[in-house]
Amino acid sequence: MIYFTLIARVADGLPLAATIQEDDRLSRHIVQYQNQAKQLVCRLTPTSPSRCSLIAGPYVFHYLLDRGVCYLILTESQFNRTKAFGFLEAIQTQFYGDYSSKIDTVSRPYAFLDFDRFIHQTQKTYTDTRSSNMNQLNVALQDVQRIMVQNIDDVLQRGEALSALDTRASNLSTMSKKYRQDAASLNMQSAWVFYVLLCVVILAIFTYVYFRYL
Repeated sequence: MIYFTLIARVADGLPLAATIQEDDRLSRHIVQYQNQAKQLVCRLTPTSPSRCSLIAGPYVFHYLLDRGVCYLILTESQFNRTKAFGFLEAIQTQFYGDYSSKIDTVSRPYAFLDFDRFIHQTQKTYTDTRSSNMNQLNVALQDVQRIMVQNIDDVLQRGEALSALDTRASNLSTMSKKYRQDAASLNMQSAWVFYVLLCVVILAIFTYVYFRYL
């Protein structure tokens, strides 16, 4: 289930559109999660990961960052991630197509609340398991398992920008690659040393036999 959707401008955190799905379990904590969503948007930078999932207790924030706009949803933890990012891509495409010329100029919060109709319609499509449209998800979403997953409390409490997390992940990947290359190089050097020593031993034996018996 998608509990709420927030579309916000990254440069200043201005909310552009939002919808909330009523739910008895979430209603007592909805303000807390809305505040977390706003804090998260404020921590985004142009170098932040373009897609990310952030665990928030029994729920998960999923966001898509595109051309200075953050498209964010809160779902239950069991909600299919492929559907989550499929939904985000759908609203991103429509929203940018409708309002691209106005995104940078508006100053009033929730200036595009009329977009909530499309959000609700699309949400029904992506939460209805019987919908045939589920077979038409973007092919790129097959790589959804590669999208970064973090804990939102860690991000917000440390005051760490998501770009830093992405940088650390890239650094770890680079270090891992370098380690594999170094290990391969050492293995190659060890092999060369072994064969050189083997050749020396064989040559020594041959020389001994030659001068001893010939």
